[in-house]
Amino acid sequence: MDGYYAFMIVATLLVLMMTTPALALFYGGMTRSKSVLNMMMMSFVAMGVVGIVYVLWGWSMSFGGDGTFFADPFTLFGLKDVAPDGYVGVMFQLTFAVITAALISGAIADRVKFSAWVVFLPLWVTFSYFPLAHMVFSCTDAALICSRIGAQDYAGGTAVHINAGVAGLVLAMIIGKRVGWPQNPMRPHNLTLTMLGAGLLWVGWYGFNVGSIVFGDDWSTASGAAANTAQFYSETGRTFLNTTVATMAAMLGWLLVERLLHGKATSLGAASGVVAGLVAITPACGAVDPMGAIAIGAIAGGVCAWAVGLKFRLGLDDSLDVVGVHLVGGIVGTVLIGLFSTSDGAGGVDGLVYGGGFGSLGDQVLGALVAIVWSGVVTAVLGFAIKLTMGWRIAEEEEVEGIDFAEHGEAAYDLVNRGGGTLAGNSGIGSGVLGAKAQEGALA
Repeated sequence: MDGYYAFMIVATLLVLMMTTPALALFYGGMTRSKSVLNMMMMSFVAMGVVGIVYVLWGWSMSFGGDGTFFADPFTLFGLKDVAPDGYVGVMFQLTFAVITAALISGAIADRVKFSAWVVFLPLWVTFSYFPLAHMVFSCTDAALICSRIGAQDYAGGTAVHINAGVAGLVLAMIIGKRVGWPQNPMRPHNLTLTMLGAGLLWVGWYGFNVGSIVFGDDWSTASGAAANTAQFYSETGRTFLNTTVATMAAMLGWLLVERLLHGKATSLGAASGVVAGLVAITPACGAVDPMGAIAIGAIAGGVCAWAVGLKFRLGLDDSLDVVGVHLVGGIVGTVLIGLFSTSDGAGGVDGLVYGGGFGSLGDQVLGALVAIVWSGVVTAVLGFAIKLTMGWRIAEEEEVEGIDFAEHGEAAYDLVNRGGGTLAGNSGIGSGVLGAKAQEGALA
């Protein structure tokens, strides 16, 4: 038991790393140089806002009791009556809530008021994430997706990736395109940061998937401890291997499709393929065998590589491909459980490929649809409410000049002040408001 708590602390720290620095670097490198700080700040502030809200009522809404859609937010408000030995579980689930919300930011990069994002975060996790987390992870008798529908989701294909992907889609539609998109190229400013972020996400994802084991026996009895120990070794080994090979296959699948469609295999494609594979295997990592994981990864990599190009045909400015990677990848991974799951996996169900019939496939499709509808409706209501009140967009001239300076009074790269110059950098404020204004004057 002590070993399990140590394992969960490590897993939690890995998931915590996935938001900052991993996602912040991954998204930050993909934006333009004048937007990188704002993009990273959206991940950092998600950590602060969502984390506090989760302790206050998020844990209670997600795991505080029975309920078809969510539990009572006041039963365990502020972690009331939660024993200290349960805090590790709270922390683990808190990190899931944080990164789910942060993922959305990539779809609306470069153009959103920081204040609007801060207001959106607690509302969205309260009405979209916490209910779906309850439906998927709580598995009480009344919980909709995992109990009533019976859809498998080992670590969050529905509650995390489909949820965030749909939210990104809806917000991108409500907020509108960036100034100049798609006529003007808006290329990533630093793919080195993006590659580094993707690598850190890959490492952190082992905490996400492998740490999501749920035991069926009580540790307090000798027989229960023995059963749990055996389950721990078999499930963690399976999820560890499946997460790895699916990600490898997805990266190769993305690069192949990219080469066929565009003639080049790019570093951005490799990084995006890694994330697409991680997304797709998340719901399936405990349900499938290694061959099924490779198949899911390869399919997800190829499909997501094709899907990210649809935004240009549809006129949807999904800035950093949240829809093409997280929504599409989440749907692929969730639905393909119905094909590739095995009866010796965590769910104990054979998929269609292994003679299990269409029942599991139907459950998986229905679970994905519930997540899509729930997230879509909630996000639309919140998105329009913010648009009609405080507004989402920064001013057009501020967007053109750069959201970093407009919203934060800073610049990511001090390209003017070098060495012993006389700009404000010598007084220790070169990267702040005064330093940015000095740079602006020097460049004029």
